[in-house]
Amino acid sequence: MPNKPMRPFFSLLAILAIFPTLVHAQEAPTQPASSGVLTLDRLFEDPALNGPVARAPKFSPDGKLVTWLRPNDRDFLRLDLWAAPVGGGAPFMLVDSKALVPDEGTLSEAEAARRERQRLAGSRGLVSYDWDKKGEAILAPLGGDLYYVPVANPNAPRRLTRTPEFETDAQISPAGGYVSFIREGQLMALKLATNEEVALSPVAGDAVTYGMAEFIAQEEMDRDTGYWWAPNDSRIVYAEVDESAVALVPRVEIGASQTEIVQQRYPRAGATNASVALFIRDMANGTVVKVDLGDNDDIYVARVNWSKDGQTLYVQRQNRAQTRLDLLMVDPATGQSKVILTEADLVWLNLTNDFTPLASGDFLWTSERTGWRHIERRKRDGSGVQVLTTGNWAVSQIAGVDEAAGRVFFMSNKDDVLEQRLYSAPLARRRAPSAVTASGGNWGVAMATSGKAFLGTYSDPMTPPRLGLYDASGRLIRWIEENKLDNKHPWAPYLAKRATVRYGTLNGPSGDVLNWSMHVPANFDPSKKWPVIVYVYGGPGVQVVSRTWGSNTTQLHTARGYIVFSIDNRGTPNRGRSFERAISRKLGGPEVEDQLAGLAFLRAQTYVDPARIGVWGWSYGGYMALRLATEAPEAFTAYASGAPVTDWSLYDTHYTERFMGKPQDEADAYARSSVLPRLNTVKRPLLILHGMADDNVTFDNSTVVFDALQAASIPFEAMVYPGQKHGIREKGRAKHVQLTILNFFDRHLGPGPR
Repeated sequence: MPNKPMRPFFSLLAILAIFPTLVHAQEAPTQPASSGVLTLDRLFEDPALNGPVARAPKFSPDGKLVTWLRPNDRDFLRLDLWAAPVGGGAPFMLVDSKALVPDEGTLSEAEAARRERQRLAGSRGLVSYDWDKKGEAILAPLGGDLYYVPVANPNAPRRLTRTPEFETDAQISPAGGYVSFIREGQLMALKLATNEEVALSPVAGDAVTYGMAEFIAQEEMDRDTGYWWAPNDSRIVYAEVDESAVALVPRVEIGASQTEIVQQRYPRAGATNASVALFIRDMANGTVVKVDLGDNDDIYVARVNWSKDGQTLYVQRQNRAQTRLDLLMVDPATGQSKVILTEADLVWLNLTNDFTPLASGDFLWTSERTGWRHIERRKRDGSGVQVLTTGNWAVSQIAGVDEAAGRVFFMSNKDDVLEQRLYSAPLARRRAPSAVTASGGNWGVAMATSGKAFLGTYSDPMTPPRLGLYDASGRLIRWIEENKLDNKHPWAPYLAKRATVRYGTLNGPSGDVLNWSMHVPANFDPSKKWPVIVYVYGGPGVQVVSRTWGSNTTQLHTARGYIVFSIDNRGTPNRGRSFERAISRKLGGPEVEDQLAGLAFLRAQTYVDPARIGVWGWSYGGYMALRLATEAPEAFTAYASGAPVTDWSLYDTHYTERFMGKPQDEADAYARSSVLPRLNTVKRPLLILHGMADDNVTFDNSTVVFDALQAASIPFEAMVYPGQKHGIREKGRAKHVQLTILNFFDRHLGPGPR
């Protein structure tokens, strides 16, 4: 992405001149930790308040170890690699990231963008890792270089690269012969036996890269790689991404001491996308063939998968309107393809990672054809469909397969919409599924390749996330990271005053049942009148109301004396096709109606002070807060909006067009969904926060609102963050965000009962 040269920053005084309504965040009143009340300071101190929550748990290929990334006790944003023997024994640190690379330096632009897309921005140390085939070594990317760490002697790592360039998206090939990576937009590989580097793709051009996922794939399609190895290392598929036709959107990245004009290739709704082609390289002779993706170039390459034997390549091709998804069967020797399966929907189709190849040559697939996502088994060519699950409940994702036992494992909220659990069903016939994990909370799992065991992460409102090793029946074999909530846990000093949570339902204006949660302070007295902060996300793909440990921000707000309320409106996931697709061509419509139904419910409670109810959210939640401020300007007492989309024509293609179509075709829908024409209705206190270098919801979404409100002489408050992207995660600035929001509500709602 070409940049213009940096030039001296024009000082923070100039920012104040541009944004005269910037609010000054004053220190919120705090109480000493000895009081047992959670404070803002403690949220951002070490060790991590939630304890050593495990990330990226994996089985070693030989099945002897479990590994995971663990936050460092002295800096919870820095991650180290830990391991525990499956057969028992104490966990131990396998890779100390700071000892291996004391100074990680500055991330490359590509790596910084990749981490932002993966929501890893702000994390340090080892943010990803890969096992070799035999379970003898770990691939550790650190400081822009790659290290091969032997498990038997982790203090003697082998440094694979030593270059000024940054190596990203590093993988060990499935058969263990290569380490592949991206360097300067080119796909490279290193032969582990000889240390010889091999270029697997052409050199990148000005707007052409190889092996990298384009912005849209990373941000909106849950695809963060652009290359795929065959299971036996015989071939590799890579994407050629040509962004030359994608519009350059100037983005002013204002930092603390300098500013930079970034010409970002950002495909806004209705505009031209990157062109993506696929090529297959034969590793034995170096020949390359192009995959036939069809005559239409205006498509999305959604997923790429290999069959278990490496004889067949599968490509999921989605049309621009996202109403059709074709599964292509590709001959890897020639690149020739044919469509073997098509999903179609008049509204939109969701993408998944559920394609699962089987040793028999069959594959598993999921479809929402019935209105609920369910599992199918098909032959190699897509024929012989066999439906394995059915009912008015949804499969969230396929978790794994035990082919020897004939079982498929999947995640679902089948028995309780607030709980994700692991279930299993037969592979050969349709039978009622069996629950594997216990009820009462939410689970995330990583299955062993064999399907004989899994790593299960569990939490509920009184149990912080804990990681255990379980057999396929759900029996606990051993704790990996128990994260026991005892008197040594970081939460222990505050546990007596931890908020309690209530769950319930109400009937929305459409007749749909809406789920809500309410966190009440530890000293809650229903005879008094309490202020309420409504936390909203409200957008597709995110369920807020669930039985989990929850957010420490919510706990901070209840500790200050607020009730915290959330409701999942129409458009949110895990409730079936019709509930989710109710927002088609009308973003900001049904969601607002349902949030206002939640507000009416709150006002009817005798313990709620109806004159002290505020609402806040970030990203889509920021859009919702602004939408409520313009559609229902006197419904809430105060509105706080973080990094909001303010006009959907300013946001990207894949996300926006899925729900709204193209602005050229749906001008009325875009006009209805925009907050800009209704800003003159704003009446109550409004706070807007935004990172000035946001490359996802670009900063101009907020500046256009600032300008319109100023032109209309409507007072508002704003807090902008120099150099910060969409997610503000660095400790000091993240603390400042929460301080600003808390002070805003303290001033306009007032904490505590009256």
